[in-house]
Amino acid sequence: MKLSDVVAFMGHQVHVCRYREAGTLLDWMGRDLRGKRVLDVAGGDGYWAGRARRRGAQAVSIDLSRKKMLYGRTLADAPALVECDALRLPFGDATFDAILSVCAIEHFDDGGTSLDEMARVLKPGGEIFMSADVLSRADSWPKLRDAHKAKYHVQHTYTHETLRRLMDERGLDLLRHSYQFRTAAAERLYLSLSAYGGRVGFNAAAPLVPLVALSDRRAPNERGSIVLIHARKR
Repeated sequence: MKLSDVVAFMGHQVHVCRYREAGTLLDWMGRDLRGKRVLDVAGGDGYWAGRARRRGAQAVSIDLSRKKMLYGRTLADAPALVECDALRLPFGDATFDAILSVCAIEHFDDGGTSLDEMARVLKPGGEIFMSADVLSRADSWPKLRDAHKAKYHVQHTYTHETLRRLMDERGLDLLRHSYQFRTAAAERLYLSLSAYGGRVGFNAAAPLVPLVALSDRRAPNERGSIVLIHARKR
C-alpha cells in the first residue's frame, strides 16, 4: 500500500464519524455495484467513490478542489475525477444509476440547485445516498455552532423533513433516513471536535465510535448532528 493510501485511510476511515457516515451510505447502496454508474458529488479526493469502484461500479467523483483531485489520482482504486461545479454538472440527463454525496449540500449557496442537478443526471429509478449537517441542538452552544459553521463554510442545515420536501419537488422520493450523534452529549462532542479538534481531533476520538453508535441506537431517530438520506427518482 502506498503512503498516499495510508494517509487517505487515516483521514477518511480512522474518524469518529466519517467512516460510519459514508460507510452506512455505501452499505445502503449495496455490496455488488457491477454495471452501475455512480457519481460522488463534491467527493474531494474521490476516496469514497473509490470504495464504490472496488465494489464494481463505474465511479466518477466531482469537486472544485484541483489540489484534492490531484492527490486522489495517486490513490489505489481512484475513480474518474472531474473538476467542476456541483451546481452545473457537465453530464447528460439520466447518466447515472446512483449518486453519493457525503456532507456536501450544506456547503452550497443553493442546495436546491444542487438537487436539481443530481435529479437531472440520475436515471429514472436511480437512487441518491447523501448526508447533510443538521446540528439540531446547535443553538444551545452558539460559540461551538458559529465556530463549526465558519470553519467548514456551512451555509445551510437540513433535516430529513426539509430534504424530503426539496426532493419531492424534484421527483425524488425519500425511502429512509438515519440521524447520527442523536443525543445532546454526542452532538456536543461532534461540535467540540469540529470547532477545536480538526482532523486530528476527529481521528483521536475514533475509539468513541462504538459508544456513539450505541447511544444513537438507544435514542429516537428524530434529530442529531448529521442526517443520512436514501431517495429514489420516480
